[in-house]
Amino acid sequence: MTSLDGRVAIITGAGRGIGREHALYFASQGARVVVNDLGGANDGAGSDDTPAEEVAAEIRAAGGEAIANHDNVADWTGAEQMVQTAIDAYGDLDILVNNAGILRDRTIVNMTEAEWDDVVAVHMKGHFVPTRHAAVYWRAEHKAGRSKRRNLVNTSSTSGLFSNPGQANYGAAKSGIATFSQIAAKELERYGVVSNCIAPGARTRLTLATPGLEEIMSPDGPGFDVWDPANISPLVAYLSTEQCAFNGETFFVQGGAVKRVESWMMSDSVEQSERWTVEGLAEALAPLADPDAANAS
Repeated sequence: MTSLDGRVAIITGAGRGIGREHALYFASQGARVVVNDLGGANDGAGSDDTPAEEVAAEIRAAGGEAIANHDNVADWTGAEQMVQTAIDAYGDLDILVNNAGILRDRTIVNMTEAEWDDVVAVHMKGHFVPTRHAAVYWRAEHKAGRSKRRNLVNTSSTSGLFSNPGQANYGAAKSGIATFSQIAAKELERYGVVSNCIAPGARTRLTLATPGLEEIMSPDGPGFDVWDPANISPLVAYLSTEQCAFNGETFFVQGGAVKRVESWMMSDSVEQSERWTVEGLAEALAPLADPDAANAS
């Protein structure tokens, strides 16, 4: 019996890319999977039931259990229906993997209101709303005496954690997701839920749309393909097990590398026992702004 055997998982954005690999891998490990995907384009436009249906059919053809779901993760009622779909189909919900996303890259001075709002909605609200409805169910189960380990896995990005220019909307949302995941870890732990986050490095239709990345991500010969999106799924599966030893963590994962990401922390400081003046701060902060000059003196 595998560590995911019989567990019920919702995976959002599972019709293509990393989400598809998650769904296939989870099913191969014995999970019962709700394959959620609205089926939109890279920028979120339109919808198509085909991707989610094809992944669910592929899982069933291989002997696994899966159903497709096409609800919009950023829609309050849609996300509630998605959670209920898992409960109606399989009688429970153990795992929520928030993975769905879109891109509308633009520099700040050229970004439109819609480009900001739509990306933030799909990523930030698209993590919050499914989590909220799953958490309500998990709380009710806990209060009814049916508490057990539940797992929430969220999807951030190095574009947010390390501030990639040209992606202010996407990066801000992805950085926010890492913090959201930490807060969920603290709030939901009382109900038996652990919340962790990944920042994946993989070749997908979204990353390939970023200028310069297609050449970098091209497979380099017949050896191990570090950009293969399937490399990401084992970590997500581990974070979705009852045995997962982490809560509130964020991990970068690419190829065979898994690295824990440190959160914001206090660094250098200047302090005194009275209110600062502008002139005093200018003098006191100068060594922090230019450490080399301070060391030279």
